Amino acid sequence: MENQGASEGRENAERRIERLSSHLGARALIKENQLAMVSCAKVMVKFPVSSVVLADYMKGDHKCIEEKIFQYFRDHPELQTPVEIPKDEHRELTMRQLKGLVRDAGIRPLKYLLEDPAQYFAVTEAAGAIDLSLGIKLGVQFSLWGGSVMNLGTQRHRDKYYAAIDNLDYTGCFAMTELHHGSNVQGIQTTAKFDPNTDEFVINTPNEGATKWWIGNAAVHGKFASVFARLILPSEECAHGLDMGVHAFIVPIRDIESHKPLPGVEIRDCGYKVGLNGVDNGALRFHSVRIPRENLLNRFGDVSRDGQYTSSLPTINKRFAATLGELVGGRVGLACGSVGVLKMAVTIAVRYSLLRQQFGPPKQPEISILDYQSQQHKLMPMLASAYAFHFATVYLVGKYADMKKSLDEQVIADVHALSAGLKAYVTSYTAKSLSVCREACGGHGYAAVNRFGILRNDHDIFQTFEGDNTVLLQQVAADLLKQYKEKFQGGTFNVTWNYLRDTMSTYLSEANPVIARREGEDHLRDPKFQLDAFRYRTSRLLHSAAVRLRKHSKTLGSFEAWNRCLNHLLILAESHIESVILARFIEIVNSCKDRNARAVLKLLCDLYALERIWKDIGSYRNVDYVAPNKAKAILRLTEYLSFEVRSVARELVDAFGIPDFVLRAPIGMQSGQYTEYTQFVGF
Repeated sequence: MENQGASEGRENAERRIERLSSHLGARALIKENQLAMVSCAKVMVKFPVSSVVLADYMKGDHKCIEEKIFQYFRDHPELQTPVEIPKDEHRELTMRQLKGLVRDAGIRPLKYLLEDPAQYFAVTEAAGAIDLSLGIKLGVQFSLWGGSVMNLGTQRHRDKYYAAIDNLDYTGCFAMTELHHGSNVQGIQTTAKFDPNTDEFVINTPNEGATKWWIGNAAVHGKFASVFARLILPSEECAHGLDMGVHAFIVPIRDIESHKPLPGVEIRDCGYKVGLNGVDNGALRFHSVRIPRENLLNRFGDVSRDGQYTSSLPTINKRFAATLGELVGGRVGLACGSVGVLKMAVTIAVRYSLLRQQFGPPKQPEISILDYQSQQHKLMPMLASAYAFHFATVYLVGKYADMKKSLDEQVIADVHALSAGLKAYVTSYTAKSLSVCREACGGHGYAAVNRFGILRNDHDIFQTFEGDNTVLLQQVAADLLKQYKEKFQGGTFNVTWNYLRDTMSTYLSEANPVIARREGEDHLRDPKFQLDAFRYRTSRLLHSAAVRLRKHSKTLGSFEAWNRCLNHLLILAESHIESVILARFIEIVNSCKDRNARAVLKLLCDLYALERIWKDIGSYRNVDYVAPNKAKAILRLTEYLSFEVRSVARELVDAFGIPDFVLRAPIGMQSGQYTEYTQFVGF
């Protein structure tokens, strides 16, 4: 009995030691000499992966143009944005940066946008790494202003404007948002009344609430604007005219030579913002501003000389949807740009955490703070997510390029919903992660030169412009419900939604008690188990949302029923987007030909999947999809995978290809102090 008691005591002690050792990040440190392996620069690397091989696999043909942009700014330090810069100087510097890229470095964003969208989005990500204000200003000029002219106009507009937009002679704005109408674009009040006597449109701002607001490039640099207004035709039956819905018009706002505001155009400056102060946001009001009839961007609707309206699309709603569909590239760009910000933040935090040493075992050297399980828990799933989001946005860009070529209605609908969901999900995740990364770097993370504050402030608006995230997620949920309804009426799902068509019945059946209790590592790392779990959750959320909406609609009406279920619908949309991201990541892992790179990507994919399952483990437990012991096994494995990722963390962040000079901001006159300080904190 004594021997048995002693044995049990040793087992209990070993379990306690193992638990304590997990706080140092190792799976089990109770064996002799194993503690030494977790000290900084002594971690055993199980995956001898090359950051160059990973970078080539991630970026493919577009790696060269990113390196070209980085090299240009490396060679022109006077164009790098310092920490301490006033708003007006920042605006002028951003314009010089853009001109340098286009006119000196030979980067042609408009050409790429129209001919090779993947190259264009690679350019915007690299430009945003230099300064997010530069990335946004580039997007305003070429994707919003240039893209609206090229995509909503016809050949006459392309012939007249393409070259001057491309070389920055015609700088422009995208004037859609109004003071009283942001997300509800169909509610905008600016009018464009056709005058058949002069063959002109008369642009008017009827009230203060119709002022075009937050218009990038308007305050200082813009010479033209794509103005979204209600097209009003003269009518004998209606004194106020016939409203044909929202259309886009090219409106000159400044004189080409003098750069002064044109008659009837009132321009205001929106002033300092929380971030992105290198972008000159302004407000526009129009007082009977006359433009030629040819300035109507007439791809989806036109007006003849005698005032007759023609369109290939029969209704206002269809024309409006087609118009907004052509502008989806802005959301694609923001999703890609947000991933770029996440890459920068996690790179800075990981590199710092590898070099910063604090505490350690008794009478032993201090260890890297990334060897602590708590630090791994903060940063390693984030690193895995950065990879997952990168591959998801690459997939989105590919779908977007296919859409531009095929103009297939089903592909257009798919891209619209997918871009809305990814933009909302990724930007929200990145916004939260920026604060986590700052905190993970302690006091040094609070220094402006280490960019967290700048990135956080500049990126924050990504959650709002090009569609408020809450509104975009509702669009995803609405599309899912629409296709859910069509499924039971014999319809088909869009491409991205296919798993719901094929497996809805399977996912809604009772959980398999054997599967629910399997907890071996091979099972938990099986991509089929992971993807099934994600899709099971989405299917249950979709089915229950449909049931709740049907129930509440009978007593509350459709609007109030939607509002009653709104939080449920947002969770549904996020769950679906997570399923799409994981499916793409699994495909990427399987298609990677380099054995070592594939092993590391599989590790990241497993961590991404299991960490998210664990975060929503309550949902799985509530329906017995995961048994208690299996839930514990998922947590233990997630912790272990974070430890494994830590062993190759430096190679993984280096594969992002972000140069050192981008990871810290110059502070102008104090450059000597800055160099000494950054060497101290390890960048």
